[in-house]
Amino acid sequence: MSAAKFDELIHPSTRLTLVATLAAADWAEFAFLKDRLALSDSALSKQLATLEEAGYVATERYLVGGRRKLRARLTKAGRQAYDGHVAALRLVIDSAGESVAAESVEG
Repeated sequence: MSAAKFDELIHPSTRLTLVATLAAADWAEFAFLKDRLALSDSALSKQLATLEEAGYVATERYLVGGRRKLRARLTKAGRQAYDGHVAALRLVIDSAGESVAAESVEG
């Protein structure tokens, strides 16, 4: 399991949703990601490029019936960053829940 650590690169909601979607699959097609995240081609391309530059995502371009396609997957580094970020979020959520429970017992 990855150590709990916030990752500012994947924290913005669009990137977090993108990385979470990629974490659930071996590879994901560009069109699927575009629909799932409700992004334009250029916005999705920018997010994928940012994550790819960081080493979190790998992309593959290929032809199908003369049409260019793109698919993406998380790299090992991307999976570790995502798992660590989720663990850090869980710590925040759990500690907030404990604080509320303690206050309601004291109150």
